[in-house]
Amino acid sequence: MARPGAACPPPARRLLAAARALLFWALVYGYCGLCACIAGLRLLWSIGRRPGETFRRTVRENPPACLNDPSLGTHCYVRIKDSGLRFHYVAAGERGKPLMLLLHGFPEFWYSWRHQLREFKSEYRVVALDLRGYGETDAPSHKENYKLDCLITDIKDILESLGYNKCVLIGHDWGGMIAWLVAICYPEMVTKLIVVNFPHPSVFTEYILRHPSQLIKSAYYFFFQMPWFPEFMFTLNDFKVLKSLFTSQATGIGRKGCRLTGEDIEAYLYVFSQPGALTGPINHYRNIFSCLPLQHHEVTMPTLLLWGERDAFMEVDMAEITRIYVKNHFRLTILSEASHWLQQDQPDIVNKLIWTFLKEETRKRE
Repeated sequence: MARPGAACPPPARRLLAAARALLFWALVYGYCGLCACIAGLRLLWSIGRRPGETFRRTVRENPPACLNDPSLGTHCYVRIKDSGLRFHYVAAGERGKPLMLLLHGFPEFWYSWRHQLREFKSEYRVVALDLRGYGETDAPSHKENYKLDCLITDIKDILESLGYNKCVLIGHDWGGMIAWLVAICYPEMVTKLIVVNFPHPSVFTEYILRHPSQLIKSAYYFFFQMPWFPEFMFTLNDFKVLKSLFTSQATGIGRKGCRLTGEDIEAYLYVFSQPGALTGPINHYRNIFSCLPLQHHEVTMPTLLLWGERDAFMEVDMAEITRIYVKNHFRLTILSEASHWLQQDQPDIVNKLIWTFLKEETRKRE
């Protein structure tokens, strides 16, 4: 008999690992099935109440004028040699200035950074990217093309294709997840890291398994594992779900925030109502459970984490825990009245906080 505290023999370790993996995937697919059942009931309820409205869709052939506003910058494209994908981005500020690269979340696109494009172009070459599968960027058809390794490599390749070897990297929501991973995998490319409403990925994966409340808030991660049905649900009632994410009392920008205009909402509806426009974005989530947890965790550059306390999708406790993974200057600012859509909700405050952080002389923590 093994002594108490002795290491398990290799067969026992393998059995334990297999048991943990089985439980993990049982949780993933079990919760996926539960979310699908709830979505199905909502669909039936909607059909029963207003069958004509449920499947109504407006055809949007022309983009709203705000998407071509010259004050936001210039629409550009870059084709990556290795992947062959063409990426769309909007750039503001003179070429040759330090690069500020902006990564949007879900369901967003480059336009979510409109306030930052105008603000930082005086001192930076500001580039707001459409991530792989979003907007005018190419969207590979297979979900395997959206693994985290591919998304991280995209950012490295884009940086190099733009003629830079480093940048200030800013990410929100899912773009925040990618920003954390780029900073971990390619620290030499990130001079300063700024993340909006997304914790360090290791904090997220550990926290969600220990806190059922966060598991419920992250239900869409599990629902998105299903093929085609999530995309279908988004289209109902002329993309009512998409509109409500930004405007409802539960998840949207509050009364004290900078609410989206009707034209802003139309910009989102135009982009995501195009044929197949939702599959690429949702495919980002369809590989997430096979890519985590991380093998490497440490972030070594100065880091700013901004958080809207009224975030309906991410619990604020994760923000403070993130501190332990940053081995350099770390600043956390929580805005009490702000929502998940922080850089759109409170653009003036967010821009001021970013300017302050960028102009700080920081040193590595001992």
